[in-house]
Amino acid sequence: MVDLTRSNVSRYIQLATLFRSRIESGVWKLGERIPTVDELAAECGVARATIRQALDQLEEDGLIQRFRAKGTFVRKAPAERLWCEVQTDWSGLLRSREGAVIEILSSTPRSLPPLLPEGFGIPAPAYRHLRRRHWRDGQAFLLADVYLDERLWPKVEPEHLTSRTALNLIASLPGVTIADARQVLTIGAADVDAASFLQIPINAPVAHVARAAVDPDGCLILLANGVYRGDLVRIDIKLASLAAPG
Repeated sequence: MVDLTRSNVSRYIQLATLFRSRIESGVWKLGERIPTVDELAAECGVARATIRQALDQLEEDGLIQRFRAKGTFVRKAPAERLWCEVQTDWSGLLRSREGAVIEILSSTPRSLPPLLPEGFGIPAPAYRHLRRRHWRDGQAFLLADVYLDERLWPKVEPEHLTSRTALNLIASLPGVTIADARQVLTIGAADVDAASFLQIPINAPVAHVARAAVDPDGCLILLANGVYRGDLVRIDIKLASLAAPG
């Protein structure tokens, strides 16, 4: 039985994600009839109405089609989902993602998180903590905690908070010089907080990305900790061209 008890995300959303994954992976093949509502309700341990809500999501996406007295069939596979590329070069990190909308969830003075990665610079006296959620096509794909040197906060243009990446935001500030920048990416699982904001099940795969920028004095003027949905992320790194053996 599918375990849906450990997440505060609506059960039908969790099930829609599960069913979409079955189509993506080919468990439910194109043109085939999927299990009935009763069969899925028994498998997942939920009410039939919850299954119908989940299937409604897939039908809205055009992935399935229902026929009276015949059943529900897979209509098409999901479109390419790995559109969210985590940039690996400076110019890419400064570029805003096309079609993305940034939502400001909170903005408060706050100290740095206690576990700061080694080598990320000397902490500033105080920081401004911004929690932002990034959307595209009505889907949240990134939850970010941005820590900006409080001394730089008065220079920030309000409209830039909802339109620029964290590194772009600080790189554009007048009089600010970035002497060094780092990015660390790790793969993990969604906790309750990330699952709720990104509308994914608890323990769903996510990519944790920490980005830092320091000034010429070695002061950490920016730390951005992001959690990306793992089902949307891809990393594309160009390797050195290899000459054919002579």
